[in-house]
Amino acid sequence: MFNKKESMPFKASNASPTINLINSGTIITGEINSNGDVRTDGQLKGTINTKGKVVIGKKGKVEGEINCSNADISGEVNAKTNVSQLLSLKATAKFSGDIVINKLAIEPGASFTGKCSMGESVVKDIKDGEKTQIQEKQEKTA
Repeated sequence: MFNKKESMPFKASNASPTINLINSGTIITGEINSNGDVRTDGQLKGTINTKGKVVIGKKGKVEGEINCSNADISGEVNAKTNVSQLLSLKATAKFSGDIVINKLAIEPGASFTGKCSMGESVVKDIKDGEKTQIQEKQEKTA
C-alpha cells in the first residue's frame, strides 16, 4: 500500500509555458521579447514582442508597440498593435492606436480610438511586408 512508486515524476521538459508578470507598481521602459505569455498590471513604455498572449490588467498601462498572437486588454493602451489571432478589448479597456488583427472582440463599455485593419489576409500581408523591410535592411548593410 505504501510502496507505490509515483507514476508521473516531474520532468523539466513537461514544464508549462513561460508566463512573464509585471506587477502593479512596476514601471518598465524598453523592449520585452518572449516566447511565452506576458501579463502586465504595471506600466510599460516600449515594445512587447511575443509569440504568446499579452494580457493588460485593469491597472496596466502600455505605451509603444505590441506584437503577439493573442491579446486581452482591460487597462489603458496607447500603442501600435499587431495581433495574429484574436484581440479582445474588455469592458474596462481604453485603447488608442492603430491595430492590425485577424479577429476583434469588443465588450460594451470598452473605448477604442484609432484605425483597424482586420482579416487573416491583412495579417499575412503585414507579416510579408515586414519580412520584405527586414530583407531590404539586411541588403543595405551587406
